[in-house]
Amino acid sequence: MRNDPEKIKEEFGKHLRRLRERKRWTQEELADKAGMHFTYVGQIERGVRNPSLVNLYKLAKALGIKGGLLLHF
Repeated sequence: MRNDPEKIKEEFGKHLRRLRERKRWTQEELADKAGMHFTYVGQIERGVRNPSLVNLYKLAKALGIKGGLLLHF
């Protein structure tokens, strides 16, 4: 599983969704706090997009967590 890029994006997206839902935020709220468009956040959560390092940083900062925690899935 770890070597399949599509599975990695899928699992990361599920993890991001769980982190967002723990805050009881909508995709729109997370996107706004991270300076992104809500459709982009939705695409990440569905495993369609592969976010850049900069966008991972923005997501972590918006969620109030260390960047490394985004990769613990």
